[in-house]
Amino acid sequence: EDGTAIGMGLATAINRLKDSKAVSKVIILLTDGVNNMGNVSPVAASEFAVEYRIRVYTVGIGKNGMAPYPFQTPFGIQYQNVEVKIDEDVLKKIAEQTGGKYFRATDNERLREIYQEIDSLEKTQLEVKSYSQPREEFGIIMIIALAFLALEQILGLTIFKNTF
Repeated sequence: EDGTAIGMGLATAINRLKDSKAVSKVIILLTDGVNNMGNVSPVAASEFAVEYRIRVYTVGIGKNGMAPYPFQTPFGIQYQNVEVKIDEDVLKKIAEQTGGKYFRATDNERLREIYQEIDSLEKTQLEVKSYSQPREEFGIIMIIALAFLALEQILGLTIFKNTF
């Protein structure tokens, strides 16, 4: 069924992050519509984000006005122009309530800039531990040395036998 379930999407993301031990927990909520589906309201979901100390950056995608939208018909997929509506008030409220920020992306370049800005806002120092598995070479060298010793013994008792 067609629709936008902003609250359900946000609740699902919060559920995935709530038990994380990360220092900074962030959700980037991208939407091109108005919440018109789902059982959870976006504002209620953002209250859970506040409870679990999750910051939500909201991004409204698309231009205002009409946009072509695909519809399945008996003759295949056909496009009809539909009005683009983005509930910016709710997105701003979610961002404000959780300590995030609201952005509006009208094209790919603007979306790229938004991600770079969010990346610059969310810097966390990580301590990286590196482990290496030592590989012993002694065994191979010892086997080769024992093989030469055995060869020397065999040759000394046969071909190169000393008769003193």
